Amino acid sequence: MNAYVPILVLGAIAVAFAVFSVFIASAVGPRRDNRAKLEAYECGIEPLGKGAFATPSGSRPSVVQRIPVKYYLTAMLFIIFDIEIVFLYPWAVAFDALGWFGLAAMALFIVNVSVAYAYEWRRGGLAWD
Repeated sequence: MNAYVPILVLGAIAVAFAVFSVFIASAVGPRRDNRAKLEAYECGIEPLGKGAFATPSGSRPSVVQRIPVKYYLTAMLFIIFDIEIVFLYPWAVAFDALGWFGLAAMALFIVNVSVAYAYEWRRGGLAWD
């Protein structure tokens, strides 16, 4: 049991630091609430178009503004990077045990990811305006 004491102490320090940081930030930090800060979306686009109003039940708006394709391309790019890292790290750790099969599987994966990158590049997802 003595081998686990440093791990438990480190965990307790991490939890105490997290709780202390949240408490101090809420106690000392400025409270400047505005309309944009209280919105549900932080992407800069109004979720409801002009003339939008909620239904009597309040669940769904009647007019919804279309979101540009650029946001979907950015989300797709994030997912591609995220999935690539999730698969590449364990593969790199266990590379010796996988042998040629692991190398071939990763080559196919990289080809698939390269197709996604090419699609993003062609659609303008990598060009920042």
